[in-house]
Amino acid sequence: MGDIIVTTTESLPGYRVVEVKGLARGGIVRATHVGRDIMAFLKNLKGGEVQEYTQMLAEAREEALRRMKLHAEEMGANAVIGVRFMTSAVASGMAEIYAYGTAVVVKKVGEE
Repeated sequence: MGDIIVTTTESLPGYRVVEVKGLARGGIVRATHVGRDIMAFLKNLKGGEVQEYTQMLAEAREEALRRMKLHAEEMGANAVIGVRFMTSAVASGMAEIYAYGTAVVVKKVGEE
């Protein structure tokens, strides 16, 4: 995978959008395993951060982002702007993470 620029902003300072390729997206459904669910349940009883789920969601976000960048690259883009994440619960201990943004071709100002 090439160097795809990813940003939550709608523009990139020093770059100009020369072509819009469309919606780039990447998603994944991740589940914890039984051992993690038991640990999460026990931690829930005493309160505090449930690190097992924090880790699961962090890994899922990274994979969704990787898939979105791959999709953008397949579309011929070199950047994705306006990136957002969406999370939804699918079932107990299972979540969908979806990353999406606008795939574009950008050029550095002055290199056009």
